Amino acid sequence: MPATPARVLVCDDDRSVRAALSVNLAKGGYDVVVVERALDALERLRAEPFDLVITDVKMPGMSGLELLGEVKTHWPDVHVIVMTGYGNAPDAVRAMQAGAATYLQKPIERDELLLVIERTLANRALHREVQRLRREVDQRYGLEGIVGASPAMQEVYEQVGAVADSSTLVLIHGETGTGKELIAHAIHYRSPRKHNPLVVVNCGALPESLLESELFGHEKGAFTGALRTHQGKFEQADGGTLFLDEIGEVPASVQVRLLRVLEGGSFTRVGGERPVKVDVRVVAATNRDLRAEVKAGSFRADLFYRLNVFPLHLPPLRERVDDIQPLAEHFLKKFAERHRKPLPRLAPIAVDELRQYRWPGNVRELEHLMERTLLLSGGGEIRAIRLPEDGSPPEPHSEPAASSMPGTGAPALADIDAAGLPGLLDRVERQLIVAALEEEGGVQARAARRLGISRSNLNYRIQRLGIALQDIRFR
Repeated sequence: MPATPARVLVCDDDRSVRAALSVNLAKGGYDVVVVERALDALERLRAEPFDLVITDVKMPGMSGLELLGEVKTHWPDVHVIVMTGYGNAPDAVRAMQAGAATYLQKPIERDELLLVIERTLANRALHREVQRLRREVDQRYGLEGIVGASPAMQEVYEQVGAVADSSTLVLIHGETGTGKELIAHAIHYRSPRKHNPLVVVNCGALPESLLESELFGHEKGAFTGALRTHQGKFEQADGGTLFLDEIGEVPASVQVRLLRVLEGGSFTRVGGERPVKVDVRVVAATNRDLRAEVKAGSFRADLFYRLNVFPLHLPPLRERVDDIQPLAEHFLKKFAERHRKPLPRLAPIAVDELRQYRWPGNVRELEHLMERTLLLSGGGEIRAIRLPEDGSPPEPHSEPAASSMPGTGAPALADIDAAGLPGLLDRVERQLIVAALEEEGGVQARAARRLGISRSNLNYRIQRLGIALQDIRFR
């Protein structure tokens, strides 16, 4: 089908100008509407869509500059070309300051007119494409693009919403495959920095000799092979966000430099002497227990506390079982579109299989499994899932043994009283929760991790068991 011609609205009080523009634009392949007054132009804009407005500046009643202001207020996607008298530079300057795409000086040559219109419409198309891509990125990497409505994920969304608008350092904790990078993207694209770079560094994928140069850059001749000056990731992320994945893998020598730039906002390139100042928001992620690493002496305590300004814990998939089915269906749809295959339906028996599996690889493992399942399916209904042999059938997720918590012991049959087994289980559960809270100084997030449950789950259990936090002796 031939492309629909662009619609151009011409506004000029001079009949001869209107006639000339109407003829020339029609010959150029445009759909043209001409009006005499600015108020008439506004009526036409309210009634039908236009791609471009061409208006004279000086007209009786509402001027062309006033019309320009109305168009930019109510139809910001419509570009405006302003026509000015020959040598009337002040009008042209005011028009550009008010948002005109460009201006033309009368008398206007036909070829110049068509060239300016072509360029203006091309810029409009480019602007619309940029806006579309930004919306697509926001949908893909914003919270709207993250699948999961479980209480555990709702808590994550609340924390992302609370911290995104700031420049606070964020440290994301979570097992491999839980979606730490996706959350880092969401933080960036919900922040005021979203139109600036998001730079990602996998700290565990680079040897120590390269990591320092990748982060801070190097000067020409700093080492063998340094044939030119290289900007590091901190410079590349200036004004935006730097995501340091697997921060626990950073070697001690680089930890020192990392701490300095986080505290002072400046650094020197490898082999350089001049400090480089940057404005970078850092989001880091780890699947390690950095507190344990600090105690073991493999991670600097001062760097840990500098990074841990806003800790954000991502729950493993086994703690958000209600999200498994929507995630699986989301991945099936994604790969059905990618591989141009019919979208199958998950039968309840298949959903049950997925819900029972332990998911050691978390969401990433589920994603890969759904792609494989789709490719093996012939469409229709999926009734069986080929789960990995090392994880099925899964053992139920167990609480930490009572002996691992101070003040608790394994119950014996003699401990069962008139309340029966449920009463005994509640008492043991209460002891475990109280002991974990005491050990972790009352910090519920850490106590929840120690118990192997989500913070929202811990909150629910505290309320169900009637545990009064003010009565606990925190250590």
